[in-house]
Order: sequence, then C-alpha cells, then structure tokens
Amino acid sequence: MSAATHAVRDSMTMLRRNLLHARRYPSLTLNLLLTPVILLLLFVYVFGNVMSSGISGGPADRAGYVAYLVPGILLMTVGGTALGTAVSVATDMTEGIIARFRTMAISRASVLVGHVLGSVIQTLMALALVLGIGVAIGFRPDATWAEWLAAAGLLALDSLALTWIAVGIGLVSPNAEGASNLGMPLMVLPLLGSAFVPVDLMPGWFRWFAEYQPFSPAIETLRGLLLGTGIGTTDAVLAVAWPVGLTLLGFWWSTARFSRASGR
Repeated sequence: MSAATHAVRDSMTMLRRNLLHARRYPSLTLNLLLTPVILLLLFVYVFGNVMSSGISGGPADRAGYVAYLVPGILLMTVGGTALGTAVSVATDMTEGIIARFRTMAISRASVLVGHVLGSVIQTLMALALVLGIGVAIGFRPDATWAEWLAAAGLLALDSLALTWIAVGIGLVSPNAEGASNLGMPLMVLPLLGSAFVPVDLMPGWFRWFAEYQPFSPAIETLRGLLLGTGIGTTDAVLAVAWPVGLTLLGFWWSTARFSRASGR
C-alpha cells in the first residue's frame, strides 16, 4: 500500500471515529447549535419589528428583517461548530488518546484530517437545520441553482477555514475549557459585523473593522447570493480571500503544533 493510500485510509477511519463520537455524545453539538437558533428566534420575534424599523427608518417589517438576519445566523452556525472542534481536539490532547495513536502504525496527519472533515460534515448538517428553521419562520430565498451552489461552496470554504483555526486553538489550549474560551471569537465576530445591523449604521471609528473583518464580507456575499441582490466586488473578493488565507494559516499552525506535540 502506498503512503498516500495509507494516509487516506487512516483519515477515513479517523473521520468515522469523530462522527461516531459526535453521535454518541451530542450534547456539545446541540449546545453550540442552540445559540444561533435562539438568537434567530429572539431577534425575529422579540426585536424584529424594532430592528427592522430602525434599519429602514420606516414602518416595521419583520419579514424583511428575517431575510436580512438569516445569512448572518448561518455564518454564526459555522463559527459555533468550529468552536466545538476546538473543544474536541483539546479533549483528545489531554485525555491520552493521542499518546495511544502515537504507538500505532497510522498516519499522523490523519488525526487532524479526521477532525476537520468531521467538523465540515457536521457544519453542513447544522446549516441545513438552521436554514430549515429560517424558512419555517418566513425566510424566502430568491436564488438560482447556480447561486445556491455558490452559497453552499462559500459556506463550506468558511467552515474549512474556521475548522483549521479551531484545530490550532484546541492544540494550544491546556484543556477543553481553555479551548472554549480561546475559541469564543469564532462566535462573537459575526456579532461585531453585519450579521444583525448594516455596518453603515455603526459608529465611524468602528465601521472599518466591522466591514473588513472575516465574517462581514462573507455575510454580505451570502445575502447577495440567497436573496438575489447585488454583490459588491470588494465583498466578493474578501469573502473568498479571507477563508483561503485562514485555511492556509490554520493548516500550517495546526500541523506545526501537532508535530511538536508528537515529538517530531
């Protein structure tokens, strides 16, 4: 068996392990998934009329605010699932399973690849659930098949990027609690972007950060794809450039840290 075939086989084994682990211990995934769902329902049914009136400067329009809100909640879901990966990696590193893997004839990279692939699959499932809830409460996309595919590709790319960053966070954390704390920006950054209100309504000193941080361009591009509205060139470029850069950074950071922890 070639080295590449061996690595692929081991990666699939680790993927299966992580998916089985998520199925047997679903509490972490459910807790992280509940946050975007609760925020979605809260901002629609409690703050929806007020927020929509404040944004438009006219009469309340809860349906319009649902359309504005859902793309941001989808990106929050991506960040939340990635945060769960950070906790899972930290747990593996502190509970001794990695030490056992070192004694086995398996590809070292497969341990990380299994976590990443498992997280991306869980993220796509979580996104389908959150999108279904959004449709149930009034979200009405206006996208062609090509736009749906582009939106799915963008979400998958963001999931891959944030998951590699989360793996690095898990590797440098002393325990699962530390990973949860260090990974909180993955959930908080959408709140500091255009997830809930347009960046044009934010204070001038904060607007630049909110507009160009990793989540806002992705949220605006996703809105354009799902709602059939225009997409700015800058947003489209940044929506791809940010996750590609974060994927490369996260991969380098994670593999270097894992090699150091494995004594290689």
